[in-house]
Amino acid sequence: MTPVISLPQQPTRAVPSRQLVVIRRWLLLFMGCLLLSGLTAFPIETLLAFTLQQWPLGLQQSAPYEWVLKVYKAVAATNQQYPFLAYGTDWLAFAHILFTILFIGAWKDPYRNRWLIDFGLIACAAIPILAFSAGAVRGIPLYWQLIDTSFGVIGALPLWLVRQKIQSSAHGKQ
Repeated sequence: MTPVISLPQQPTRAVPSRQLVVIRRWLLLFMGCLLLSGLTAFPIETLLAFTLQQWPLGLQQSAPYEWVLKVYKAVAATNQQYPFLAYGTDWLAFAHILFTILFIGAWKDPYRNRWLIDFGLIACAAIPILAFSAGAVRGIPLYWQLIDTSFGVIGALPLWLVRQKIQSSAHGKQ
């Protein structure tokens, strides 16, 4: 009798459902914005200078322009005299990059790792708390605190949509 030789079978990959594709797209958008936000913290002086150069001429007497100019001057002077303080924004950038990596788990399997979505929503909800409390203590203008707060609100939108889609899938409502 001839022995039967079976060749290893390639694992079959299930085609992701439309729901999973939508979830992953929203997560990629969130992750891309989070990564971009972090990467912009490294060249902060350069980006502030670029922002001031691009500011519309008619709006250069506005309070936001004056604030960005003040921040630029402070960052430039600090970098000139005490460049080691920029290490703090380097760590801020690094944290954003790490959080982006963290969300890869949610992208790979959002149903099993939905706790990451909740984590992100909690982090987004905490942004206004920090912006308004630390902003007031540090003398940040209210309009700028509102801009900072908007990052939490805008960041929460794709995460909330992802959470809703995960919950509807769990209840068979696809």
